[in-house]
Amino acid sequence: MRYMLLSAMILGLVTTSVQAQTYKTKPKQNPAFAEVVEDPSLPRVLIIGDSISIGYTPALRELMKGEANVHRIPTNGGPTTRGVDNIESWLGDGNWDVIHFNWGLHDLVYMTKDGQRTEAGVGQHQVPIEQYEQNLRKLVKRLKETDAALIWRNTTPVPKDSRGRLEGEEKAYNEVAAKIMAENGIPVDDHHTFVMQHMSEVQKPKDVHFTSNGSARLAELAAKSIRKELKKQD
Repeated sequence: MRYMLLSAMILGLVTTSVQAQTYKTKPKQNPAFAEVVEDPSLPRVLIIGDSISIGYTPALRELMKGEANVHRIPTNGGPTTRGVDNIESWLGDGNWDVIHFNWGLHDLVYMTKDGQRTEAGVGQHQVPIEQYEQNLRKLVKRLKETDAALIWRNTTPVPKDSRGRLEGEEKAYNEVAAKIMAENGIPVDDHHTFVMQHMSEVQKPKDVHFTSNGSARLAELAAKSIRKELKKQD
């Protein structure tokens, strides 16, 4: 009897080990793009976003070990135009429980008419705010069709002297996004307010990107918002 009990315990440990989600990286690969080996007993989460979300994806996965299989799109989500062009392949045929998404920083970057990045305030936004609204509405409509719980992560601040972007212009884009999310009953993971309150601690100077500590802090916010939506599904 004791032998049978011990054998059952060992088998249980092996099964748990096999099922526990892991993230396999190739040599020199950014861990954010690691292959997800799922635990089929856990919910499936998809992260859609640009380099800001790329930065916090590894820390988010660590925080949610044993709670969710955390996937992300296999590239930088870029502006909403890229989202519109690629949303079908990004969603795939996966049965997503939660989708945590953002577009914004690439939409408001300044470009020349032929699509070259330029100095802040010179040229035009890569995606003017009117087109941003149209694109984001189209993307939200498609995301709602997945029946996943949706979370909008608003766009983080553009600090002074950032390359190709004007300080504070994200606010207007966030206002447009907030209106769309309110109309669709989608909660907002408010990273913008947090960063404004802790900018010197978490964001690189003259840069929209974050320190490793900053990305870890953003991961904590994302994990909190995702857990809240998952709890509703229990």
